Amino acid sequence: MPRYTVHVRGEWLAVPCLSSTNTIGWLGKEAVRRYMKNKPDNGGFASVEEVKFYIRRCKGLGLLDLDDTVDDALEDNEFVEVVIEGDIMSPDFIPSQPEGVHLYSKYREPEQYISLDGNSLTTEDLVNLGKGLYKIKLTPEAEDKVKQSREVIERIVKEQTVVYGITTGFGKFARTVIPNSKLRELQVNLVRSHSAGVGKPLSPERSRMLLALRINVLAKGYSGISLETLQQVIEAFNASCLPYIPEKGTVGASGDLAPLSHLALGLIGEGKMWSPKSGWADAKYVLEAHGLRPITLKPKEGLALINGTQMITSLGCEAVERASAIARQADIIAALTLEVLKGTTRAFDTDIHAVRPHRGQAEVAFRFRSLLDSDHHPSEIAESHRFCDRVQDAYTMRCCPQVHGVVNDTIAFVKDIMTTEINSATDNPMVFAERAETISGGNFHGEYPAKALDYLAIGVHELAAISERRIERLCNPSLSELPAFLVTEGGLNSGFMIAHCTAAALVSENKALCHPSSVDSLSTSAATEDHVSMGGWAARKALRVIEHVEQ
Repeated sequence: MPRYTVHVRGEWLAVPCLSSTNTIGWLGKEAVRRYMKNKPDNGGFASVEEVKFYIRRCKGLGLLDLDDTVDDALEDNEFVEVVIEGDIMSPDFIPSQPEGVHLYSKYREPEQYISLDGNSLTTEDLVNLGKGLYKIKLTPEAEDKVKQSREVIERIVKEQTVVYGITTGFGKFARTVIPNSKLRELQVNLVRSHSAGVGKPLSPERSRMLLALRINVLAKGYSGISLETLQQVIEAFNASCLPYIPEKGTVGASGDLAPLSHLALGLIGEGKMWSPKSGWADAKYVLEAHGLRPITLKPKEGLALINGTQMITSLGCEAVERASAIARQADIIAALTLEVLKGTTRAFDTDIHAVRPHRGQAEVAFRFRSLLDSDHHPSEIAESHRFCDRVQDAYTMRCCPQVHGVVNDTIAFVKDIMTTEINSATDNPMVFAERAETISGGNFHGEYPAKALDYLAIGVHELAAISERRIERLCNPSLSELPAFLVTEGGLNSGFMIAHCTAAALVSENKALCHPSSVDSLSTSAATEDHVSMGGWAARKALRVIEHVEQ
């Protein structure tokens, strides 16, 4: 018997369909009837018949014809939404689809896999996993390590040894011993209580990155999670079942507890979850629609899912990859600007940069020479002023290798830290199978990625700052010898006058965003966690700076 999951005014209802000849209109009325039945005031309606509505798929938001049969229009267990005419959207309404719905309606399940072992993931791989280009599987070596790590936890539970987070409470309650009969309840309570984030949900791409990165960390075999549970997490990733994860709530130590708890909450079948098939719905329905079961947490597994720096680091990997693309684009744009302003390429001579051998500076100078000194495609503009008396250009053109170069070196430095971090074990306590013991430490602290991302924001901002000065030079006729604001019939047309104002405004805003977040700290958890990294804010600010530079 086919069944459909129907969204009515914030409620998700499972509606069985006894006959394949029933219409879409019947499905809508039956969903409204069930909705009214669950409300003390019938949801404000006198009868089902008076309710006017239309129905759309959650996947792609396509409108459905009320006269079509459900058998012709829908797949079994498909998610649909009843939209009641005259309803005003609630301010806390979660749309069935995130922004860019046209992209998700075309989502295709990937066929290729990336094998994770906890040691060899790259920032490029993680971004591609976020885009949904690959599924995940574990290497055999990773599976063995996970099994060995779990055996240590099982022994601790069997022998009733007192170990933080396994047989005790958390944070301030670390000295409270929990009886064996309540160890599973302890893990579920941990996930529920720590799911206290606020703000908009992460986009599907960022949720995928966060989930993929947590899987990679668990694959290292130092977390104590069971292979069975880890495989369930991987199945959820491969089906693109993504929990509702608010973007705010982490202070970056003890790891990214709030966002990772929301991640775990969806995996245990609670809270909200999104998939390309369902849109936003109750997690248990989304998992069921994909043939998956909610995870039943065993001792230590709740803590294993939520303790680490993966929110900061996954956003940081996106930031560093976008920054790399911007840096290459900035060199091309600067070279075009120098060309049109009839600048000289003498400042990019190899010998100049050999005597100040910063790697980034040499790379940028090489790119400029490649772009501007082509024997195969000589520039007519360059030829037109080859024998002019100009000796040197303004700093915004002449010093591009020095300014752009240090940005390239900054990106390389940050990428190195991010690559180390995404392949690091960041749990507490750590489970060392070879020593058959657990050790409490501080690998969850987000100071490394936080400091690096503050540095990245400062570095990438400089690309925008120098670019804005070149825009001024292009638009100012006293500097460029070009028409004012690059437009004919100035006065009648304003050209790029306000485009330059926008660039100046973005640069000004970036100056505030570049103030380092990681110089701040707060005391949390009754002073048990008395120094934090503020890495989540550092990551979000770095992404905002990069967005402004891209614009």
